[in-house]
Amino acid sequence: MNLEQHTQTLGLRNAKHLLRRTSFTFNKETLLEFSNLTPEQAFDKLLLAQSNKLAEPYDNKPEDNPHGFWISSPDPSSLDGQFRKKIYVAYWWLYNGLHQNSLKQKLTFFLHTSFTVSKFDAGSSVHFYDHMRLLEHFAFGNLKTLSKKITFDNSMLDYLDNTKNNANNPNENYAREFLELFTILKAEQVGSGDYTNYTELDVQQAAKVFSGIKTQNDRSNIDPDTNLPIGRIDIPRHDQEDKTFSHAFDETVISGSNTEEGIKQELDNFVEMVFNKDATAISFVRKLYRYFVKSEWENEIEENVIQPLALQLKNDNYEILPTLKTLLTSKHFYDLDDTNNTDEIIGSIIKSPLQLCNEVISFFKLTIPDPVSQSEDFFRFFDFLYRFYLSSAGLVMWAPDSVAGYPAHYQSPDFDRHWFSSNTVLARYKLIESLLTGRNKIRYNGKINVELNIVEFIQNNIDQPSDAIELITELSDLLYPEQIDDERKAYFAQNLLEGFPDYYWTNAWLGYQGSGDDTVVKSRLNALMIQMINAPEFQIM
Repeated sequence: MNLEQHTQTLGLRNAKHLLRRTSFTFNKETLLEFSNLTPEQAFDKLLLAQSNKLAEPYDNKPEDNPHGFWISSPDPSSLDGQFRKKIYVAYWWLYNGLHQNSLKQKLTFFLHTSFTVSKFDAGSSVHFYDHMRLLEHFAFGNLKTLSKKITFDNSMLDYLDNTKNNANNPNENYAREFLELFTILKAEQVGSGDYTNYTELDVQQAAKVFSGIKTQNDRSNIDPDTNLPIGRIDIPRHDQEDKTFSHAFDETVISGSNTEEGIKQELDNFVEMVFNKDATAISFVRKLYRYFVKSEWENEIEENVIQPLALQLKNDNYEILPTLKTLLTSKHFYDLDDTNNTDEIIGSIIKSPLQLCNEVISFFKLTIPDPVSQSEDFFRFFDFLYRFYLSSAGLVMWAPDSVAGYPAHYQSPDFDRHWFSSNTVLARYKLIESLLTGRNKIRYNGKINVELNIVEFIQNNIDQPSDAIELITELSDLLYPEQIDDERKAYFAQNLLEGFPDYYWTNAWLGYQGSGDDTVVKSRLNALMIQMINAPEFQIM
């Protein structure tokens, strides 16, 4: 087991695997295109620039004078409805993601799980918008640099209270989470206040490094590298003494400063010190592996995959893409590096609620309303997705319960199994029914103003729609990680045939084509799709 590169054409099975793991959206055409590419060609294609369809979030309220693109208004933080607007920032990201097929969206969300902020405690809506743009900016960038930049992010400063961190009244929240959750991570406790990778002394000293960094609410301070608004340095509130770290960091001393440039240099020196440790590279690679490959792994993978990737990440100065490319173009990623059929990677992860709904929407090519010209339809549909489906399915987008993030990404032993529970399964199962009927089947049965015309989709995308078994074969080959056997196809065919012989469906389809009346075929196809989408085969990737 190693990181030997896979150089053959992907084929459909591996194209499905790659696209599910690296993007939130795909359709038949994308699958077929990627199936003819090598892993390296496919990876490079996933990096192609794709602009956001919606440049800024849009607010259709108040009804008599909508705030519209409020981010560009003269004083956006002064506008009312900040809680609502933060949700609309999430809608903006969801909407753009549904119109892209790029690794950037997947990596942006990965960075969110690694440097967690909750929109509910992230300051104003514009600060939350700036935070999301910062993650997008670094999705193809450098983890070390992001760790420096996010320290000045206004949302992060609010979320973990570093804006309250002063020399004479230290607040250690951000310093603690920076070490424990964001970068080097807490390891085995080997003594009082000693967590192997860092100690309580290091938390205290880190808080001193971070002291005096404050929010800049009017967004007037612009970072020259990212062109994004950032916080500010309040020199008198910064601890200007030298900072001496523990044995975990080789008793490094970072010289204090009383100038803005000197304080920035303190931060640079601190981040360099943390990222110079092998444990930091290992922690990021483990996060990447859990996010893109598998939640749990054996010692052999730790030694032959995780450790070499961590070395590469560190040697590449924490640039994300080279290490990720090595992983995603390897035989290991495609389950081709051994003959052990008990450690499968393909089909080993339960889809997140976001993955599930975006796959359905993109695969079936649903038309998404425009937020400006079809404002009422847009907000009704995204209210359904966000407030009813995603939240009920266990994913309150951009608002995890704790700074640790979403349990599926870190909490052993269940990990991704957190997505599938008695509390969340109803929303998952009612998603496809809601889209097929255009009504909120999770709660209240109200209109969602988007509806999947399954008859039209089958007619335009399936080669042999009049043959029940061929129809199911083609759908399952596109939708599921693995091919299904004849017995399983026959099981699904029962929804089309209703106990009648095979020619029943053929006659029904030909009858629809002749008359234009889709009543019968729509009813049977709706039942089939509810069963196929809610089947275990579609819940995994």
